[in-house]
Amino acid sequence: MIAFVTARWNGLSPFWQAQIGGWGLFAIADVLAQRVAYHSFTVAFARTGLIVLCLVTFSIGLRGIYASPRFARRVSIPGVALIGLLSALGGLITASMIVLVHEMLPWIVPPDRRGVEEFFVPFVHYFFALAGWSLAYFWLRAELAEQAQHRRRMRAEAEALRAELERLRLQLDPHFLFNALNGVAEEIPEHPTAALDMLRNLTAYLRHSLDGINHTVVTVEGEVAGLSAYLAVQKARFGDRLQARLDVAPDAGPRRIASFLLQPLVENAVKHGRREHGLDLRIAIAVSGDVLRAEVSNAGTLAPAGAARRPRAGIGVENVRRRLALHYPERHAFQLREEGERPEEKRVVATLELRGEPCGS
Repeated sequence: MIAFVTARWNGLSPFWQAQIGGWGLFAIADVLAQRVAYHSFTVAFARTGLIVLCLVTFSIGLRGIYASPRFARRVSIPGVALIGLLSALGGLITASMIVLVHEMLPWIVPPDRRGVEEFFVPFVHYFFALAGWSLAYFWLRAELAEQAQHRRRMRAEAEALRAELERLRLQLDPHFLFNALNGVAEEIPEHPTAALDMLRNLTAYLRHSLDGINHTVVTVEGEVAGLSAYLAVQKARFGDRLQARLDVAPDAGPRRIASFLLQPLVENAVKHGRREHGLDLRIAIAVSGDVLRAEVSNAGTLAPAGAARRPRAGIGVENVRRRLALHYPERHAFQLREEGERPEEKRVVATLELRGEPCGS
């Protein structure tokens, strides 16, 4: 029975939920007030039933008026005046109905207990009730409109980021792919085993890029598998000029992370890192409580402020920031800094701190 009532309640629109809840509380308060005034629950229930029927009927009519283009955007000064006029009309009709019922059914209120307050007090009381209902209606409508706009904005941003992520997976860097395949071709005549390993690593990277194209969240283990395959291909290209170290804490592997969140940071490190004496690339992923911490560092320096940005493929650092805001709203920290004193010791360090589970599928 409870499940049935809950399902029926959840199936109602927000307007009717507010109507039932608001007027229900009003009816309870009015019955108690009528009982105190007339010392009879019979009279109290009769009067409250009539009053609530009038007010609910009139509020439904007000909703139709407030949904008109006059009130489409915001309540203007003429609109406020119209709200006051309509509330006064509703109070007048309700008070008149009370007087009429009193004449038709004198047992409700004996004639000797009637007076000016029989009409005036209900008129003022229910005028304010309808005016308050009107203000609550516009507040609820504005709140629901804001929530709907927020949901549309989040859906649009999510779809845009999903499309951008799919482009990253489907439109691979042609230069990287060309060099990788060219390296495989060069190794085939003299080192077929090495060529086969390169081809397997490239296949693993492509599989990671294309698999789960509709999944924006993966495990750290899955993300690291893609990074490992990417670094293996780059290692085959650059040889000893690339020294890459990937450290993942055992308890970090099962944690969930937004897919391809670390990939662009690693790509930027390989593309823009200093290679004069070999590129030293380090990736460390660890867990502390509910915080997942990832650090990507490479030998090199950050571009000076105001300098023209180097062209880059993929989703880039700015998109990483947007995806962090989407998947970890108010639950992330991202820092890109430069460390080291002497030029040959300088390193670029990107640090991510992710709290809790990522939003997404």
